[in-house]
Amino acid sequence: MSRGSIIIFARAPIPGAAKTRLIPALGKHGTAQLHASLVEHTLSRVCEASPTNAMLWCTPSIQHPFFRYCHNQYGITLHEQKGKDLGARMHHAFSSALHNSSWAILLGTDCPNLSADDLTLAIETMQSGADAVVGPAFDGGYYLLGLRKPAEALFNNMPWGTDEVWNLTRQRLLDLDLEHATIPWQHDLDRPEDLKHFDGLLAGSSDQGVAPMYDSMDGWGRSKRDARAEAEIQCLDASGFRPVPE
Repeated sequence: MSRGSIIIFARAPIPGAAKTRLIPALGKHGTAQLHASLVEHTLSRVCEASPTNAMLWCTPSIQHPFFRYCHNQYGITLHEQKGKDLGARMHHAFSSALHNSSWAILLGTDCPNLSADDLTLAIETMQSGADAVVGPAFDGGYYLLGLRKPAEALFNNMPWGTDEVWNLTRQRLLDLDLEHATIPWQHDLDRPEDLKHFDGLLAGSSDQGVAPMYDSMDGWGRSKRDARAEAEIQCLDASGFRPVPE
């Protein structure tokens, strides 16, 4: 069985800087807390599905208290994202992971319906010898990408955040003659209009009432409330790591 790596890309849950397109619907702090919960949801599913090497690739810094909490809570290694744009950062992470792994799977943290079964299927696909595996998103992007070797062409000059990403990626996989498979499509949670796909999950999420969503997603609730409170108190900004003012 080939040994691979799982790469999770995440931004620190800084109010006003995380998942900014959702701020009009949830407020700065509600959106930041939602983002933190989605990161934990993703880490939980990865730990459930995969006995393989898992890495959390962080921005703006691995020193943010939330990332240190994730390291302690999930036993996951922390790495700093590097590159001038998202594509460059993804390529760098793949190149680094594939230096010591026969394949790597990268996923973001925008998919509330991500399941351990999705990840298991992606892992089995790569273990079976595929060159690539993709989890397409209904918004035209993708929530998961697995590769057996670095492929910079998949990331250069890509219109990230648009509905062209999956179609362009699929065409580039074909142009590179990379055998690829897809796993089930999922909805991402990026914009206010996406909330309609997650009504039950996100009930009450706002600056005034996000706590129920944490518990429903195995977030920082229950026995983790002390760690949650400590990390929230230290919710820091990207420049100098000072508390974000209200």
